[in-house]
Amino acid sequence: MNKKRLSLSSLAFMAICTDLGLVSKKLITPFTNAITDYLHIPGGIGTSFSLMFLLVGAMACDVPFAGALMGLVQSLIAVCMGTTGSMGILAPIGYVVPGLVIDLVLIISKKLRIGLTEKTVIANALAGVSAALCANVITFRLAGAVLGLYLSVALTSGVVCGILAKNIFVRISPLVSRKRMIRK
Repeated sequence: MNKKRLSLSSLAFMAICTDLGLVSKKLITPFTNAITDYLHIPGGIGTSFSLMFLLVGAMACDVPFAGALMGLVQSLIAVCMGTTGSMGILAPIGYVVPGLVIDLVLIISKKLRIGLTEKTVIANALAGVSAALCANVITFRLAGAVLGLYLSVALTSGVVCGILAKNIFVRISPLVSRKRMIRK
């Protein structure tokens, strides 16, 4: 039986993507707050941007549940650093669920042979929506039109960031050889 195992280089790349996701969210949030404050919704744009790096890491490593693993590590870092935001100690749920969504979309898209652009757009958009839903269930408890707007912004920013993820992946894929990333 052939099992894929993570190599040291794939673990290092996943750690870089995990950190890039956390740092980029902190950097982009002040700019995205201008949009979400105007719409009177909690957020969703910065999260989709952050999830883009988990998606790139999961695609480059190409091992089952890499997205969930990176989401778990992000959540542990956020809890330890006290940057969990409004979700508090339940923040790991809000980090792991989008990682699982990314993993599931990647698994399904491989079986259905979906193209790279479609795969990244669908994965990032659904991960953004799942993160917004988790935040809503844990903290915000929005309903009706406001919830619809919140999820629409998360979906739209997820689509845009999915396109960015595809472009990043295409540019780094020659540098990140799968032969080095996976040991069989």
